[in-house]
Amino acid sequence: MAAPSRRRAFMRAFLQGIDRNGERYLMLVFYCFIVFVIVSEVIRRFVFNFSSLWGEEAARFAFIYLGWVGASYAVKQRAHIRFDILTSKLPPRFKGCVYLFSELATMVFAGFALYWSLQTIGTMLRFDALTPALRVSQVWFQAAVPLGFAMMIVRVLQSAMRDWRHIRSGRAPYTGTLLFD
Repeated sequence: MAAPSRRRAFMRAFLQGIDRNGERYLMLVFYCFIVFVIVSEVIRRFVFNFSSLWGEEAARFAFIYLGWVGASYAVKQRAHIRFDILTSKLPPRFKGCVYLFSELATMVFAGFALYWSLQTIGTMLRFDALTPALRVSQVWFQAAVPLGFAMMIVRVLQSAMRDWRHIRSGRAPYTGTLLFD
């Protein structure tokens, strides 16, 4: 009987780790891949006078994934660009309500964007669109958009629950990271 509880504890810790650092590790993987491919392509081009067809395209698509995963991370950290001169003057409870409203607006936008990006993926599947150099289905690369919006929706829901708890307890809402102090 000890093994199932250990497995549950391991799984809980694993999922908490993904929740805490999932986007950061994905961004690191995509960034390292981009750097590796671009550096190898520069060396191949200027040292060996030869370059591959796939390098530039693979780096470009990895950059797209990096951007969408980064957008989800920014939602989690509440690090998107915002004008908080007005909200900084509000009392904590009302400031939390403003954040909840903005999360609702973000959720609506992300829901529409997710729906329409899935429509695009469906069209690509029907017509079997291939990438020019890699000759693989574009669906694998264009899936970054619905994946990014789905991740954003999860993070917005988490933020909304956190803000709701803060409003109910009378605490100041989580303001996130500031670009400039």
